[in-house]
Amino acid sequence: MKKILVTGGLGYIGSHTVVELQNEGYDVVVIDNLNNSSDQVQSRIESITGKPFELLVGDVNDTVALQSLFKKHSFDGVIHFAAYKAVGESVENPIMYYQNNVSGLISVLEVMNTFKVSNLIFSSSCTVYGAATDLPVTENTLIQKAESPYGTTKILGEEIIQDFAKHKAFKSILLRYFNPVGAHPTAHIGELPLGVPSNLIPFVTQTAAGIRAQLTVYGDDYATLDGTCIRDYIHVVDLAKAHVKALKYASEMSKSVDVFNVGTGNGTTVLEVIRAFENVNGIKLNYKIGPRRAGDVEQIWADTTKVSEVLGWKPQYGVEDMMKHAWAWQQGLTKP
Repeated sequence: MKKILVTGGLGYIGSHTVVELQNEGYDVVVIDNLNNSSDQVQSRIESITGKPFELLVGDVNDTVALQSLFKKHSFDGVIHFAAYKAVGESVENPIMYYQNNVSGLISVLEVMNTFKVSNLIFSSSCTVYGAATDLPVTENTLIQKAESPYGTTKILGEEIIQDFAKHKAFKSILLRYFNPVGAHPTAHIGELPLGVPSNLIPFVTQTAAGIRAQLTVYGDDYATLDGTCIRDYIHVVDLAKAHVKALKYASEMSKSVDVFNVGTGNGTTVLEVIRAFENVNGIKLNYKIGPRRAGDVEQIWADTTKVSEVLGWKPQYGVEDMMKHAWAWQQGLTKP
């Protein structure tokens, strides 16, 4: 049984990946500082898999805490999620994002190097493509200046890993996510933003639940079908399964670093998402059109040829599944 360290493993994508790792027979250890998660997520994960795992409440920027984990366990690989992830927040607090996201990765790499752990799956983002003009984007699409500090931290993260791997016995896969949404079909885990959500779907579900009075759609004057931004929404469970596929591939690939887009290959507008939520759940959402938001890219979606052919991964869920599961998760949270 291989042992994997998952940083940020109680977060949104991390928690779903822990489930898929355990389902595939991996032994999992998690480090999470609970900055944007809850220690209750551990028992929720274990209720799905029926398997316990070790949790260290700590920060990846704390090298001493990381070293203690690596001394205790012999890891076969690391999946690195621990980072801040909100585009809007990064525009407002760029230094916080650089300090946490870039320094945290460096800390993980330093400790991996010390303990000779050679496989890393890195949580990257389609934001590295910036405002791409040729769509869909492939893994060879030009990396552009990011539209937000968050995007810049992902570009820097990829470059740091590429440089680190040049002269080390080290292998890494960079997974460029598109827009993860939805929740586990059991409704035991899902997106759990603290405070006011910065992502679309939690705001949609909280508006439907009456927690938020109204949803704002940021801009309807883009050059798209209905004027709203286009994204490639991917179910979080599908995304989690891509990490397991990547982990298996990393140990056998010949190159030191490889990169994969992880999306569905389909672009969906914000208004199409809203209509899908309303249709599948039978709920009318109270929303308004607001001004454009700083840092938002007009439209982007993935070419998924490489991830399909090389990793043998394909998404199983559509947008209506994503909306159905997200609402079931929200309903579970708001039950008295």
